[in-house]
Amino acid sequence: MSDGINRRHFLGATAAAGVAAGLASAGAQGGANGRLVVGIMGTGGRGTGLATTFQQQANVEVAYVCDPDRTRVDRAADAVRKAGNANVRAVSDFRRILDDKSVDILVCAACNHWHAPATILACAANKHVYVEKPCSYTPREGEIAVQAAGKHKRLVQMGNQRRTWPRIIEAIDEVRKGTIGRAYLAQAWYLNTRPTIGRGKEAAPPNDLDYNLWQGPAPHRPFHTNYLHYNWHWFWHWGNGELGNNGIHMLDLCRWGLDVEFPIRVTSMGGRYRFQDDQETPDTHLVAFDFPGRKSITWEGLSCNRLPAGQGADVMFFGDNGTLVIDGNGYKVFNQDRKELRSVSGAGGDVSHIRNFLDACRGNGRLTSNIEEAHKSTLMCHLGNIAYRVGRALECDPKDGHILQDKQAAAYWTREYAKGWEPRV
Repeated sequence: MSDGINRRHFLGATAAAGVAAGLASAGAQGGANGRLVVGIMGTGGRGTGLATTFQQQANVEVAYVCDPDRTRVDRAADAVRKAGNANVRAVSDFRRILDDKSVDILVCAACNHWHAPATILACAANKHVYVEKPCSYTPREGEIAVQAAGKHKRLVQMGNQRRTWPRIIEAIDEVRKGTIGRAYLAQAWYLNTRPTIGRGKEAAPPNDLDYNLWQGPAPHRPFHTNYLHYNWHWFWHWGNGELGNNGIHMLDLCRWGLDVEFPIRVTSMGGRYRFQDDQETPDTHLVAFDFPGRKSITWEGLSCNRLPAGQGADVMFFGDNGTLVIDGNGYKVFNQDRKELRSVSGAGGDVSHIRNFLDACRGNGRLTSNIEEAHKSTLMCHLGNIAYRVGRALECDPKDGHILQDKQAAAYWTREYAKGWEPRV
């Protein structure tokens, strides 16, 4: 990499990265510049954006776009045609993508309750997977996804694209090599001004939507007028709240920078304070994670408020010699007297992360966000939500993050599934 960034320092030293490199070699498709065929599952704004970006990469063909909503999938197909592939096929059931042996990659941008089940099935069908965050709906799903990737020797990359941004990589390397001394605390935020979701009513699903297929692995519930297409995030039956929706991005950076794996204690507080409506997940949420080695991470999510202009950051790392702040695509370093020592700007976006994934699929390099690391960061979101839902702190096993001596909390480790959709390796 340019600018003297040492990838080995922050990626190569981990066993998980070594596993990912081995999978890249085993799963190489057509050599370093081989053609890759892609199917896109989920065609909301995020999925359609990924579809066009993948299509625009060299030697990539987006052969399928898939969504149970006919209006959405037709719109995505038109976008892919404009991006260069007139022969893209629009389908409603992603299993048609898995059945096509010419497809090398499944991109899963469907709803959270689909992320891990689709990933697991795709690995079994010998597809590499690019899965949007969070990589699982429950902790157990994340564990199974890791097992599936290993068993079938498939590459799975989560869409936490900051892992591939050059200046963010550089910032994390600065923290881990001791630029601010021993880093012991990372703080992160997410701020937004979301409106109320109101009170929904039971109704017939729209004619263009196969609602049963949309629910898929989740036990089926009657359609309500305020579920789709985004508000499912705020219902525990399908979503993981703001913590799983956006907190995952910054918690991943915190965990990466502090070089920690699984927490030993998780506390959580908050609620639905701004509006009185059908939303089940908190709009105001504060979570703290304690790790071995006297290190902690905190996250504050405000779905319905922002700080005054000019205030706030994405992530702040605190060490015994100073502070490093990640804000946007770059970072700043301060000494203990709050004097700014360095300010570095950079670029972001999806392209570098997608290219890293495609290169690894061709056997050229390793993933920057393999499923092992993605699971560890996603698990933090699950544990924060579980602590919130049971209303008390969780004690966790530092070896794997499992909840200790709390049967009620541990029951959230997995979920009930619609018949025939139980994930397994």
